[in-house]
Amino acid sequence: MMNRATVSLLAMALLGSPAAAWSQTGGRPADTAPAANVTSAANVAEQYLQAAADHERAELGLPPLRRDSALVAAARFHAIEMARHDAISHQFANEPDLAARGSAAGARFSLISENVAESPSAVKIHDAWMHSEGHRHNLLDAKVDSVGIVVVARGSQLFAVEDFAHILAAMSLPRQEQAVAAVVAATGTTVAPADAGARRVCEGGGTGRGTGTGRPYFTVRYTTANLEQIPKELQSRLASGEYSSAVVAACAPEAGGDFTMYRLAVLLYK
Repeated sequence: MMNRATVSLLAMALLGSPAAAWSQTGGRPADTAPAANVTSAANVAEQYLQAAADHERAELGLPPLRRDSALVAAARFHAIEMARHDAISHQFANEPDLAARGSAAGARFSLISENVAESPSAVKIHDAWMHSEGHRHNLLDAKVDSVGIVVVARGSQLFAVEDFAHILAAMSLPRQEQAVAAVVAATGTTVAPADAGARRVCEGGGTGRGTGTGRPYFTVRYTTANLEQIPKELQSRLASGEYSSAVVAACAPEAGGDFTMYRLAVLLYK
C-alpha cells in the first residue's frame, strides 16, 4: 500500500503523435468540487511550482515559461481526473491522450510534454521532479516555451499537472513567407514575392511551372516549428552560388493531427 506522505510521479514527452478525436466539455465533476480553503491551497501550490520552474530554468540561463491558457485548460482537465480517480496517470480509460487534450483545449504546438505527481506538499513535488531524470528534462527543456500548471486538492493530497509545450504563433501565410525570405535573402539570394502558383507547389499540387518567375530548377518542401531555420539541403543549395533568385511560399498546415507545424516551399531559380 502506498504511503500517502511520499511523492508519486510520472513523466511523458511527445513529438508527433497519431491524431485523436475528442471534444472537451467544461465544468468540474460534481464530486470533486473543492471547498474555498482547499482551492486557495491549490492556487498557492500552482504559484510555487511556476516560480520554482522558472528559477530552475534561470539557473541554466533559460527563459521563464509563458503561462498558456490552453495548456492550463488541458492540465486542469487532467488534474481533476487524477483527483477523481485518486491516482496519477497520463491517461485514464476513456480519456484522450496528452496531445489530444492539448489540441482540443486550443493549443497549437510542435512539442508537448507532461509531469504529473501526487503529494501533500508542492515543495516535495517539485523536489521529486528535479531528482527524476525524465521530469527534470521536461522542466528544463530548452525547446519548450510555454506551460500550464494546475493543482487540484483532494483531502490532504495535491494532484499536480505540468503541461509543457513549444507553442507555434498564429501567423498569416505572408508573414511566414517574410520570415523565411529574410533567412534566404541573408545568403545573398534575391527573393521574389510568392504567387498562387508557388503556393500550389507548397501544397504539393504543382511543379511551379505557373509561377510568375517561370519554372524553378530546384524545389524544397518542408515543415518546421522554427521559421528561422531552413533545411540543410536548402542551405547547401543556397551556398553553392548556383541559384540567382528564390520564391518562398507558405501553405496551411495539414489537417487532422494534434501537432502543428509551419508548411513551406522554397523554389530556386537560375
